[in-house]
Amino acid sequence: MDEATLTRIIEQVVAELAQDERPPEKPEAPAPAPAAWTEPAAPDIRLPETAGEAGCLPDITEIDIREQYLVERPEHGEAYADLKRNAPCRLGIGKAGARYKTLPQLEFRAAHSAAQDAVFSDVDEAFVASQGLFLVQSQCDSKDTYLTRPDLGRRLSKAAADTIRERCRDHPTVQIYVSDGLSSAAVSANIPDLLPALLQGLQNYKIDVGTPFFVRYGRVGVMDEVSELLGAEVTCVLIGERPGLITAESMSAYIAYRATVGMPEARRTVLSNIHRSGTNPAEAGAHIADIIKLMLEKKASGTDLKL
Repeated sequence: MDEATLTRIIEQVVAELAQDERPPEKPEAPAPAPAAWTEPAAPDIRLPETAGEAGCLPDITEIDIREQYLVERPEHGEAYADLKRNAPCRLGIGKAGARYKTLPQLEFRAAHSAAQDAVFSDVDEAFVASQGLFLVQSQCDSKDTYLTRPDLGRRLSKAAADTIRERCRDHPTVQIYVSDGLSSAAVSANIPDLLPALLQGLQNYKIDVGTPFFVRYGRVGVMDEVSELLGAEVTCVLIGERPGLITAESMSAYIAYRATVGMPEARRTVLSNIHRSGTNPAEAGAHIADIIKLMLEKKASGTDLKL
């Protein structure tokens, strides 16, 4: 073996020995597994100061908005709050930036829901019977028809006209009836106090009253046909008003002297806003009796009657 070959062998052995003495390399750390998706945490929503136990709100429809003043650091706040108590207006409700505060926003939504319920629900027949009224219907066959065909809501169905002739006296001095109109909630909320007060007031004046009844899906104009049908001297309908965001329980009384089909609206006298936050139902009944007494004395109604 020559010297060159021996040198290569020695260098190879030395290199292998050096390789064995080198510390083992650390294995590369595995790439981290992608984190599992989690739903983001709910935002921290602070309930208004009126929140009850366990973070639950009380019945916000029971809040008297005349007493609700939510403006922070107001100028002349006490004087403004005193003015606000005179009417149920949505004023002085404050703001959060450019938006409503949580409580007024919830009150708006609750009022809107109550208005929809008042329009689209029917008065319970058991309630009608409990008030001593019998039930008839306009020419509308459903709530949808009532809302889309006002003309049919102004006329009685043939069955209704026959029932009224059969069950009511002819030629009463005053004929009173109740109708759902645009708010079934107004009927159930006001009639238990309003109708007895009205009947009592007329009785005190010794005014003859016909048999009261209830007209489903009725509009104000039905009173004209009722007047002609029975020959009443004065006709009065207690009817639910179109609900709004202040109340869904408001009722009106439309009264006319010798009403006739097709007569001008100016011949009607109206007492409106009958509800617990407006004209008290019992007080309204007594006032309507006074109006009817005056109509019979003056033999006029509407713009011809000077109250």
